[in-house]
Amino acid sequence: MNMILNLYALCGEVRDARKMFDKMPQRDVVTWNTMMTVLVKRGDVEEAYDLFLRMPERNVRSWTLMISGFAQRGKPKEAVRVFLEMEEAGVRANEVTVVAVLAACADLGDLDLGRRVHEYSSRSGFGRNVWICNTLIEMYVKCGCLEDARRVFDAMKDRTVVSWSAMISGLAMHGQAEEALRLFSNMVEIGMDPNHVTFVGLLHACSHMGFVDKGREFFERMTADYGIVPRIEHYGCMVDLLSRAGLLQEAYEFIMNMPIKPNGVVWGALLGGCKVHRNIELAEVATKHLAELDPLNDGYYIVLSNIYAEAQRWEEVASVRKLMRDRGVKKTPGWSSITVDGVVHEFVAGDEAHPQAEEINQMWEKLLERMRMKGYVPNTSVVLLDMEEEQKEKFLSRHSEKLALVFGLIKTKPGTPIRIMKNLRVCEDCHAALKLVSEIAEREIVVRDRNRFHCFKNGYCSCRDYW
Repeated sequence: MNMILNLYALCGEVRDARKMFDKMPQRDVVTWNTMMTVLVKRGDVEEAYDLFLRMPERNVRSWTLMISGFAQRGKPKEAVRVFLEMEEAGVRANEVTVVAVLAACADLGDLDLGRRVHEYSSRSGFGRNVWICNTLIEMYVKCGCLEDARRVFDAMKDRTVVSWSAMISGLAMHGQAEEALRLFSNMVEIGMDPNHVTFVGLLHACSHMGFVDKGREFFERMTADYGIVPRIEHYGCMVDLLSRAGLLQEAYEFIMNMPIKPNGVVWGALLGGCKVHRNIELAEVATKHLAELDPLNDGYYIVLSNIYAEAQRWEEVASVRKLMRDRGVKKTPGWSSITVDGVVHEFVAGDEAHPQAEEINQMWEKLLERMRMKGYVPNTSVVLLDMEEEQKEKFLSRHSEKLALVFGLIKTKPGTPIRIMKNLRVCEDCHAALKLVSEIAEREIVVRDRNRFHCFKNGYCSCRDYW
């Protein structure tokens, strides 16, 4: 009966498979796993989990199915929860389990669990598994531990194109463009051919550091030297590269000459450049396209509204906000998270509800005094609201990354690196403040925002103020 059920599954006959499963008088663990696999592959992870909860007996495959299923469907918290339950049940993870939970740790930025799983993997003899090593590189990169990622990469005896691409992309995300390009040269020297992912990483590296000519060169080389046809991701990187560098007209012409239809990411890259370089005309063009391609994405409306606000065109600001209300688009609140002793603490902008809010505010005021002595002046221009300067300064002090940072300073030992996850782009004022705090507190502060990593150390940032 299990063979017939598996046959239905292989043929994609999900309904027939489920009917047969429900009518089977006897089911063993293989039966349950087969049906759960069918549902997970179809994307019905919640239905698969319902079956999982009903299983009279589970094996490592049962647990791994749910962990990987949740991780692949963008539910890393649920994946980690199931993994911890698996540990409590005394079931030992296999190599597939390790890959799945590491991927979840990468998405969450859960460094503590990621390191623990890495140690387990090494003790279990999985150290030479290339798949696990590649996932470890990604996990450490996304958790802000570039040095650990590099150690894993350097220790690998057998590297695939995925290994090289993951390390190049990681260096790019952390603002180490020169090292990313050097690593690519090493990759080519040993005879390893790059793939399309490698070139996404290289173009990101050029974009984050403003290497316009080098970016153009890589875009040409990927087809001329390696026969790789550019995908939408590569076009998006090129538009981002040109837009960040202020070459907005060239970026627009590049979009108009694309052989494939530009998507929201491409137009969004142009819009981002328009905000940095205050180009209202092209911002309006980009937003018109984005309104059609991604009408419910609040980020694009906010960027255009901010561009108008910076130009003090308040009628247009009001018009954009009315359009958002009419279309039912709600602004995504900014939040930041920090993990201390294995517990994730989340802060939202303006958070006054945290149990230690008063202590956090007092600590910030003390820091602010020392920051002002070093020349810090709150950049109230980033607060695009009609209010008094004093109110703007208070508003800035309640940005979520500042709250998470101060909490980290309070809760961790001196000298301990502080790692913060943020869902939006770091604002100019927070960027300036975190540079100063890294020097005053003598801490390394790593912030992963929506676009990249910022590593603040000794008063400097790895992005070199180009972001």
